[in-house]
Amino acid sequence: MTRPTPGMIRRHYLRTETQVTETLSEGLKRAFTVVVPAADIETKRTAKLTELGKTLRLPGFRPGKVPFPVVRQRFGSAVSAEVLEESVNEATNRMLSDRGLRPAIQPKVDLVSSDPARDVEFKVELEILPEITMPDFGALALTRPKAEVTEEALEKGLGSLATRQRRVEDSEEIRPAVRGDILTVDYIGRVDGVAFAGGAGSDVDIEVGGDGFIPGFTEQLEGMSPGETRTIDVTFPDPYQSAELAGKSAQFEIVAKKLRIAIIPAVDEALATAIGFESLEELRGMVSKQMQREYDGLSRLRLKRQLLDALAEAVSFIVPESMVDSEFEQIWRRLEADRTAGRLDEADRDKDDATLKTEYRAIAERRVRLGLLLAEIGRVNGLTVGQEEMLRAMRTEAARYPGQEQQVMEFFRKNPQAAEGLRGPIFEEKVIDFVVELAKIEETSVTPEELSADPVTS
Repeated sequence: MTRPTPGMIRRHYLRTETQVTETLSEGLKRAFTVVVPAADIETKRTAKLTELGKTLRLPGFRPGKVPFPVVRQRFGSAVSAEVLEESVNEATNRMLSDRGLRPAIQPKVDLVSSDPARDVEFKVELEILPEITMPDFGALALTRPKAEVTEEALEKGLGSLATRQRRVEDSEEIRPAVRGDILTVDYIGRVDGVAFAGGAGSDVDIEVGGDGFIPGFTEQLEGMSPGETRTIDVTFPDPYQSAELAGKSAQFEIVAKKLRIAIIPAVDEALATAIGFESLEELRGMVSKQMQREYDGLSRLRLKRQLLDALAEAVSFIVPESMVDSEFEQIWRRLEADRTAGRLDEADRDKDDATLKTEYRAIAERRVRLGLLLAEIGRVNGLTVGQEEMLRAMRTEAARYPGQEQQVMEFFRKNPQAAEGLRGPIFEEKVIDFVVELAKIEETSVTPEELSADPVTS
């Protein structure tokens, strides 16, 4: 048997510094083997046990006077585990800091040896964030569509407001229902002569020609009078919330029981006063401003979409596979849920899984690349989300739950991670604003219809 040399003994027992060996450097992937000296671990373990002994109370010993060997016997294993975890975390963080590595996700750490009497060895695997070269924001040419509230659009908006203030009264005469009337009906639906779950209702109020039912349903109630029975034919849309009914034809037997009339108030001073305004002029001003805010919001969304498309074209860098995998898994779960519920987009219904996965993985990669780019723009230019901005965001979110605002704010205070979920969108909008200020923006006038008709996604 080979006798150990003095040099071997010194290397094993006298190692005082953590050793790091890089074992993989491929693209964004890195791997390291890290060895923490046993002496380092023992020093920390002894310090923790000594500190514990100062406050420990055990039968037969005075408080804080428990002998060290007894403390080590009783609590050595627990303290060793705690010290091991702390040492691995500290060594990992120091290794990343010393090498200037920024992990894309939490590094994977695997222990190779954890004998408290020997050096601790572990492996670290991670993907790092890519180096991103900032594009020339001043070279980005974008178009901002602008729409102004027209008199016609304002009158339409006021009419919608008046409709929401309508009151419903029983009809004094028995007559056929016209569009806008309310019929109280009983109905039962059948597919191929068989009633289906959720297809029946009693004393249901339905607006003739209104929305909310299967396409073509409410329109066929026009002309019905109380006491009349009618059978109508409809076709469920495809996709539909119930996959079993999607695209199928159905017959509904309807019994009209009562007719009521919707009374829509005139757009005048009385309406303005009734809903809390001092004058019709003030009401018109409020509606106009609200509509303009909606137009400006749509305009910003369209500009943002242009900007993201332009940035996606302007940059090219490899992205961490782990981040793409995570984003793709979220997208795929939503797609499968939509498919199960019969809500799959028409464009995707005839595609096989291989095609869908290829297409949606490309979408996932684009999202990750843009997310990393926006984050880097913010980091390089010192953009942050302040505490006051976070507080406003929490209050805005709480306002969505009338009567529960205090509970929502308390939830955010007790769950910082939930509050952090509000930070991302605020940060993204600040980055978008920063880039827009530097880009070349040309404004163009469009009609409200053109602005609203343009699909807006991001």
